[in-house]
Amino acid sequence: MEYFSPSGVHVFAHRGLVSEKAAENTLTAFQDALDAGATHLETDVQATKDGVAILFHDNTLKRVAGIDRDVKDLTFEQIRAVSLPGGPIVSLQEALERLPDARFNLDIKRVNAIEPTVRAIIAASGQDRVLVSSFSEARRRKAMRLLRAKGSSVATGMGLAKILLAVLTAKLRMRRAFNLVVQGVQAVQVPFEHPLINPLQPRFIEYALDAGLQLNYWVVNDAQTMHELVGLGATGIVSDRADVAAKALRH
Repeated sequence: MEYFSPSGVHVFAHRGLVSEKAAENTLTAFQDALDAGATHLETDVQATKDGVAILFHDNTLKRVAGIDRDVKDLTFEQIRAVSLPGGPIVSLQEALERLPDARFNLDIKRVNAIEPTVRAIIAASGQDRVLVSSFSEARRRKAMRLLRAKGSSVATGMGLAKILLAVLTAKLRMRRAFNLVVQGVQAVQVPFEHPLINPLQPRFIEYALDAGLQLNYWVVNDAQTMHELVGLGATGIVSDRADVAAKALRH
């Protein structure tokens, strides 16, 4: 699939490369990550009151902008007026158009963002440059259904419930069941630290790679751990430090 080419270890910049000059999920943070060697951009999608898909993680603006308002209660014009280091909050469509060679790993955060995400991907002709995922398997599936209904095929990863089930079936040596669980997805993106998941279970890694899946771990920020994960079979690392990851994994 074009989204994952060329083959090799991919570096996913977690919300871009954040610095004093660039807040998370701004175009500057994304461009800085790409310039540092990131192969992909990992980000999140929320939707505004008027149905515009924007690249933003939190439900509210409080942590990032100091404004205690919910994103879903504000129009895109209001959101756009918020000043952040590195530029304004951007729409998904704008990001796809302004960064025409960038590949985005999209986490749909809430139900109201599903349809706006689909519209933005199609409007920007970004089908080959996005992977659609969500913690919620229901949100992911609905987005994929809508995309297919519009004749679009995009890469997709598993929700957390599916990941847990995949880990369990691998632990129980149920390869057939594992293959059924992962059917229809191209990537499994595993939280490196999770109380219910052993991300280093050898059989899980074996089954995932044998099924042809991309195996990505998040969020990993130190070079030694990155090397260890790649040595175990990881095909991608999601990191806050795309600069560190690109340098470490280039060798």
